[in-house]
Amino acid sequence: MVIKFLLALFIPCLLVILFTRVTYNHYVGTALAVALLIVSIYRGYTDSVLIGVVDVISLLAGFLYSRNMVNRVKR
Repeated sequence: MVIKFLLALFIPCLLVILFTRVTYNHYVGTALAVALLIVSIYRGYTDSVLIGVVDVISLLAGFLYSRNMVNRVKR
């Protein structure tokens, strides 16, 4: 349970950042990470609601970081 919590805390954020770096668009990066998150929930890898909430918080943190990253690159 602790390992899943830690993975839920970091992996969605890192996926958003990675996809944003590849596509140069933070909306597309977030959409791809959300799609992967939905598939993982559908497949049953999310055991509890707490893990889902942590996933969403991590996605939000990744979105905010990647938005700032894209804005820095555009300037």
